[in-house]
Amino acid sequence: MMHISSFKDMYLAELQELVSVETQLTQSLLRMAEIASHPSLKNALVHHRAQTEVQKDRLVSLVRKHGADPSAHTDQAMQALIHEAEKMVSILTGDDLRDAGLLASAQRLEHYEIAAYGTAAALAGQLGLREDQEILHRSLEEEKQTDILLTRLAKGEINRDALAA
Repeated sequence: MMHISSFKDMYLAELQELVSVETQLTQSLLRMAEIASHPSLKNALVHHRAQTEVQKDRLVSLVRKHGADPSAHTDQAMQALIHEAEKMVSILTGDDLRDAGLLASAQRLEHYEIAAYGTAAALAGQLGLREDQEILHRSLEEEKQTDILLTRLAKGEINRDALAA
């Protein structure tokens, strides 16, 4: 366990954690998209996976700009959330119910990302790193838009189909 002795180092550790979050999510979203049966859900997951790759690249650039190693941390909270999502999907029977579970899990992952990006952006702001803050805010807004889309899917067809199943 490394010790962090400055606010800037704490910020960099947050960025490194976010790199880990996005790396893990990229793999998880691919598996989720493969399992999803509703075309709209599958498309949303595939689209978000592509977006996640871009967000990860942005983060890696930020971390390297500050002379740090992008792969220095593994985010254990994201590991646990993904594990829970996979466990949930494995016990749900029927495509409609499984899709509703996938959607709920995907939103939980989104909310974690929103919290992480919000924190990192706030730290960047406090350090006066305006460019970093803008980049992090862009990803934060993308995450919020994905959450809105997933909510729309849940309220629209997915959860209704699961209720009817």
